[in-house]
Amino acid sequence: MALTQLKVTRVWAFSETNDAATRSNQVYFQVLNSTGQHFNFDPTTGIPRLDAVVSAAEAKGVKLVLPLLNNYGDLGGIPAYNAAFKSTPTSFYTDAASQTAYKAYINLIVNRYKKSPAIFAWELCNEPRCHGCDTSVITKWATDVSKYIKTLDTKHLVALGDEGWFANDAGIGDGSYAYGGLEGVDFVKNLKIPSLDYGTFHAYPDQWGYNNSWVNTWIMQHDAVGKAAKKPVIFEEYGSTLATGKQSVVGPWQETVRGKTSVAADMFWQFGTQGLSGGFRPFDDYAVYYDQAKGSDYEVLGFEHAAMMLAKEPVAKL
Repeated sequence: MALTQLKVTRVWAFSETNDAATRSNQVYFQVLNSTGQHFNFDPTTGIPRLDAVVSAAEAKGVKLVLPLLNNYGDLGGIPAYNAAFKSTPTSFYTDAASQTAYKAYINLIVNRYKKSPAIFAWELCNEPRCHGCDTSVITKWATDVSKYIKTLDTKHLVALGDEGWFANDAGIGDGSYAYGGLEGVDFVKNLKIPSLDYGTFHAYPDQWGYNNSWVNTWIMQHDAVGKAAKKPVIFEEYGSTLATGKQSVVGPWQETVRGKTSVAADMFWQFGTQGLSGGFRPFDDYAVYYDQAKGSDYEVLGFEHAAMMLAKEPVAKL
């Protein structure tokens, strides 16, 4: 990443389980169950593994965005809190026991790393959703949690980590899935929360029922909202599942970011490395593998794009 000039990257700072026995020889940071909340400080499987990532980022001069929760069951996430405290995917945001445990974990992670020069921002959750809820649920939750983080650390940025959904009353888009508020997120209102420092949005048209060219409109819509709110916005996740030739899909989106917007930064999903002992182990088909070969997807979407973003005016102060 450092060689590519990727100045900021996201690294999961969450990993929960309800039963440590089911995660034998796997990394997890906390256990949540009927006996309470237990942090894992084992040097092989626990939080010290995250220590190593933060230390490596410090050494390489790469800044980190650390999401503190996952909406999905991968690595535990909100479903782990649901199982432990008998909440649901929608009641999690207002359930007292779930929020107490969540804030205890935030307290641990923020205080552990807030003095590290590698920290760029804290993120409340990766892609929070409250399907079918009024958007005020997540707005109130994001306000409360972001204010709490600011009491722990006043020196770093805080972001929500959402996909950038618009609500019906925003007057943006055609009322279809991304614009209808179905997932309980209102990008416009959330960006106005004083304790959130910048906005995030993602794009997976293949999953959401849109064509690839629509993403260019999606980018410019978020850029316009950011300008109106006088806050930066980051195109935080996007990608293609093509095995090769990802640049044919993703390249035009990067061109839109560079040439038509003031979007502060973008991060393709996701960085892949070929140097693992087990060979190729992609988490999903979106991975773009590090490759210095001329014309490769990584050379175009990584090296070339990073260099052009750094030269873009105005240069985002990352």
